[in-house]
Amino acid sequence: MKLRPRSETGTFLWEPDLYGRSVLGRPLEVWKPRGKCQLLLHAGIHGEEGATTVVLSQALRTLGEPSPHCAVVLAVNPDGLCRGTRANARGVDLNRNFPTRDWGPDPVPYRLTLQSPRDVALSPGAAPASEPETQALMRLVEELSPEAVVALHGFLGCIDDQVEGPLARWLAQRTGLPLVRDVGYPTPGSFGTWGGERGLKVVTYELECADPDTLLHRHVPILTELLAGVAPWS
Repeated sequence: MKLRPRSETGTFLWEPDLYGRSVLGRPLEVWKPRGKCQLLLHAGIHGEEGATTVVLSQALRTLGEPSPHCAVVLAVNPDGLCRGTRANARGVDLNRNFPTRDWGPDPVPYRLTLQSPRDVALSPGAAPASEPETQALMRLVEELSPEAVVALHGFLGCIDDQVEGPLARWLAQRTGLPLVRDVGYPTPGSFGTWGGERGLKVVTYELECADPDTLLHRHVPILTELLAGVAPWS
């Protein structure tokens, strides 16, 4: 697949499609593939994990043409990214808002830093899929019908896949990150659980805690390979 010279990767070659609007009316954008979508990659579902958006954006801008079969969402939660908050503009953790069997109304805790206690509370939403960003992503998955999804997060430094499938094993091998079956704490109402209950393969790609230059150097080439179709899907 044709790649762009680094000097030309500061801008996008093609425009995304709109798949919804955030709470504050910001566009929810998806860069669609040339052909049938086999893989969806999304980042920025947690607004304080902006590095996921930056790394995936750089990989997408490296391509000289749209991916043959990968769709990309750079910012599931653009309001949170703009505000620097984990939650969306209504204070809802979008990755606890999906209509799963384990969704519950109780506040969900998280930690401000990896060294902090998990003592900051956020809402999982007034009801499952109460948020426009959640609803829009669900509709997009239904429309694209991908074989698998890679969700970028930070900063636990692992590849998370309950079944340790071929795509997860490939990512673990290429990144050197450990392959795990869970992240070590409950995630009710998560996108991964929702996808799993629908029979969708979902791999969580957790960037490690590192400086931005290191993350770009390590992960942009791997994500570029993924977008170019090097990795196994099943």
